[in-house]
Amino acid sequence: MPHDVTITDHDIPLAVRDSGGDGEPVLLLHGLGGTLEAWDALGLEGRRTVAMDLRGHGLSGDGPWSWENVLDDIEAVVKHLGLGVPAVVGHSLGGMLAVLWSLRHPECPGIVDLDGLRSAENDPDNYPGMEPAARDRELAELKAVFDAQAAAMGQPLPPEVQAMLPARTLVERGGKTYARPGPELLEAVRYTPEFRDTIPLLRRVPCPALVVIPTQDPPGMSGGELMEAFRRGVRRDLAGLPPGIRVEELDAGHNMLAEQPEAVASLIADFLDHRTG
Repeated sequence: MPHDVTITDHDIPLAVRDSGGDGEPVLLLHGLGGTLEAWDALGLEGRRTVAMDLRGHGLSGDGPWSWENVLDDIEAVVKHLGLGVPAVVGHSLGGMLAVLWSLRHPECPGIVDLDGLRSAENDPDNYPGMEPAARDRELAELKAVFDAQAAAMGQPLPPEVQAMLPARTLVERGGKTYARPGPELLEAVRYTPEFRDTIPLLRRVPCPALVVIPTQDPPGMSGGELMEAFRRGVRRDLAGLPPGIRVEELDAGHNMLAEQPEAVASLIADFLDHRTG
């Protein structure tokens, strides 16, 4: 049975869910705004899965965000639990971290990046085939949406919104309830080169890798041309990857873990069973 652990011999507390067992260790990293619970429905039989709340998320502690800081957090989990050299699977932000982890640890036996390639809010050249005026209009609208979301993250949540969110994402401060992560973390991540575009780093991955990209628009972003153009840009830039990197498309949206957990688990298991490199 999975058991929850809080690692305290590190700069910040790190919350972890460990399936236990003596199978191959696989570390699971959630996306921005998620928690380790994102992986609960996955199921990778015969393997020791370890999911963690990233800093500023879930029940892990707060601390300054930097990619190196978060990689150090992952390092602390690996060492504390004696995972040795685990495979790493990440969704969205977690997929970007999986790529960076492999660059820090070339001995990594394999990584899986579930749609952690680039932010939807990106450079105009990354939306090929779209009429420039329409592209720029939709990009401005998207930026306004993300700006509003960032501003809202710093506000107390009304009871009806609290009821819609997992308890693990909520924190009490001064008698009011807020969502984690806060706007400071989002601001620290949003415009970093790694978050804007991980594909150049993906080309340098030294170990076997699986990349899974969705074919559907994210919720609330359908009806325009922007996301279809975005996917064209991703496909364009994934062409010519090194032979050890496998790319699969999945009939799902960005939230593929919740939408198609069995299909995602099947892709991950097949990759881990048959990787070469």
